[in-house]
Amino acid sequence: MPTQQVHPAATVVVVRDGTEGIETLMLRRNGRGSFGGMWVFPGGRVDPGDIDPTAPDDELAAGRRAAVREAREEAAIVLDPDSLLAVSHWRPPSSVPKAFATWFFVAAANGDVEVTVDGSEIHEHSWLTPAMVLQRRDAGAMELAPPTFVTLTLLAVHDTVDRLLDTLRAATPERFHTQMGDIDGTGALFWHGDELYAAEPGPAGTHHRLLMTDAGWQYVRTSA
Repeated sequence: MPTQQVHPAATVVVVRDGTEGIETLMLRRNGRGSFGGMWVFPGGRVDPGDIDPTAPDDELAAGRRAAVREAREEAAIVLDPDSLLAVSHWRPPSSVPKAFATWFFVAAANGDVEVTVDGSEIHEHSWLTPAMVLQRRDAGAMELAPPTFVTLTLLAVHDTVDRLLDTLRAATPERFHTQMGDIDGTGALFWHGDELYAAEPGPAGTHHRLLMTDAGWQYVRTSA
C-alpha cells in the first residue's frame, strides 16, 4: 500500500450573533480540486511562512497563523491569531493517498465585518445559522465535507457566541481520524469510541459515526 502523504492545514469557523442565533461564515469554493463546489469555512494548507522557525513543532500556532492568513486572502477578514480557539483536528482515512491533517478553530467576527471574496478560489459567501446550513445540505442546495457537517452539528447547540466560546475555552480539542464503512448498505464514517471503529473500538452499543443516507446525514454519538 502506498504511503499516505499528509499535509498540515487549518480552517477557522468565523461566528457572530444573529437574529436567529449564532451565524457562521460559509464560503463556496470554485469547481476545481477535491473540495470543488463545496461550502467551506475559510482555510487551507499551512505554508512555510506560517511556521515559526524558533518553534517549528508548534502545530497549533502554525495552524492559527495559516487560518488567519486564509481568512484574509479568501474573504478579506482580519482576525487576531490569539483569538482563535481550537475545536478539533481532522485526518481523512489512511487509504487517501494525499491527505490534509486539518486544525479547526473558532473565532468571533470583529464587529460588523465586511466580507469580500477573492473571486478565484471563493465564488460566494453567506452568513447562516448552523441549522440552516445543515438543512440546505440535506435539501441538496449546499454540498459539505463531513468534517464541516459535524462541526456545524456541534455548533448548532449553542445560542450565543459568548456561550460557545466559554465552552470551547473549557474543552480539550478532539482528534478525528476517519474510517470509512457502511451499516446495512448505508454509507457511514466512524471515529474513535464507536463499536465499529477498528483502530480504537468502544464497547458494544457505543456509537460515534456519521450516517449518510439519501434522506440526509446524521451525526450520532451515544454511549453504551
